[in-house]
Amino acid sequence: MSRLDPRLLLQGYATGIFPMADSREATDLFWVEPRNRAILPLDRFHVSRSLRRTLRSGRFRVSRDRDFAGVISGCADREETWINAELERAMLALHGSGNAHSIEVWADDRLVGGLYGVKLGRAFFGESMFSRMTDASKVALAWLVARLKVGNFTLLDCQFMTEHLASLGAISVPRETYVALLSAALGGGAAGASAGRTLPEGFERTPEAPADFGALDRLLELAGAAGAGGAAGYVISQVLGHTS
Repeated sequence: MSRLDPRLLLQGYATGIFPMADSREATDLFWVEPRNRAILPLDRFHVSRSLRRTLRSGRFRVSRDRDFAGVISGCADREETWINAELERAMLALHGSGNAHSIEVWADDRLVGGLYGVKLGRAFFGESMFSRMTDASKVALAWLVARLKVGNFTLLDCQFMTEHLASLGAISVPRETYVALLSAALGGGAAGASAGRTLPEGFERTPEAPADFGALDRLLELAGAAGAGGAAGYVISQVLGHTS
């Protein structure tokens, strides 16, 4: 597979597979379907005391979809990467169509961390994240989890398990379990029943509500915290609730 059509890419995610390249310079892509899949249950995200303090400190400013190209470039800027030029092109096309999103972490005007992934139904497929400052990628992930909780998502796919993800609450599930969770996230059903728990009073969401990646932005505006680092971080900490 050398040319990746964005529609084919979405079809792949919908069936539980995703593309990778052997290196940044590779010209070919291949589909991957892990025997065991890492997922991060939204109600099990672990917020350490130090991360909670960082969220509330205003040390970082966080945005979404402000610099998707910068985030994917940051994720690919490492000695070993599976993001080649073709995959980057396809992801940029998905972002243009509203199917891929990024979370950016800023220190002043410098992009110091972030993550990106693909949205489909009530599932978000986390692709990669990067960090140029301590805790920047953790902050990005915390904001993503909060956004998915508020937005009525039910599945955060992390692809492969790492020690870092495990420390934040990720678990490994067999392929059959993942496919069932994915099917529920794409078609609705019982898997969404707990999506509204631990949300601030007055902002509960029902399992029947559609996924809404922008719901967190409205919550921050409602709380008077839009654009305010420390105040916004306090709201994020509240949304993540008892997961500490």
